[in-house]
Amino acid sequence: MAEELAYHDGDQLCRGELALPDPAVHGPGPYPGVVAVHEAWGLGNQVKRRIAMLADLGYAALAADIFGDRHIPAAPPEAFEIIGKWLADRPALRRRAGAAVAALKAHPACDGRIAAIGYCFGGSTVLELARGGHPDVLGVVSFHGALDTPAPAEPGRVSAKILVCHGAEDPLVPHEQLNGFLAEMAAAGADCTTICYTGAMHSFTNPEADGSILPGVLYHERTDHRSWSAMQAFFRTELFA
Repeated sequence: MAEELAYHDGDQLCRGELALPDPAVHGPGPYPGVVAVHEAWGLGNQVKRRIAMLADLGYAALAADIFGDRHIPAAPPEAFEIIGKWLADRPALRRRAGAAVAALKAHPACDGRIAAIGYCFGGSTVLELARGGHPDVLGVVSFHGALDTPAPAEPGRVSAKILVCHGAEDPLVPHEQLNGFLAEMAAAGADCTTICYTGAMHSFTNPEADGSILPGVLYHERTDHRSWSAMQAFFRTELFA
């Protein structure tokens, strides 16, 4: 069962959604925490489904509300305009995502150990948490997120471990961008694992992605399952062992 968790970024009310493990299965807690960041479409079905899945795995999972006040764009043009503004101001994006991290860390169900995952725009967002060296984030996982940034990671700044799950045929994140990201991570000395899945394009984790918005925005079931398994292994062996 999920419940709303309200928190603030400055004066802006954010209305996240928190899903907790069943104590009959996973014990009374507290539990490791995972902040999950939504796509360009706002805090909707995709990220709600993912926090429920995370809770089933034994994590206290918070769906962050990056847009504020649970705003859902009315149509793709509005969504692209909103994320364009956020991506143009990476310090503000890091602060907004950091507010969700702080809210989860302060919750009594969280044991203080926190990872962050994100989808599309959310993947870009959690990579900014890592680039900024957020002290409370042990690791981040980007699923089909954009990999470029106007504020590259500085050497020695990235303390979080990073897992990138990338569609090898993603037309929105071309190979040049991937190569630039890998070079950035190497120069920064980051602990980064990048998996490229052949056959997968953008939004490969979202069953609602049917190519109607853009031809390259398409669900890929095999990669959805494999990337989720990769995330679980990353959590078990690298972050919450």
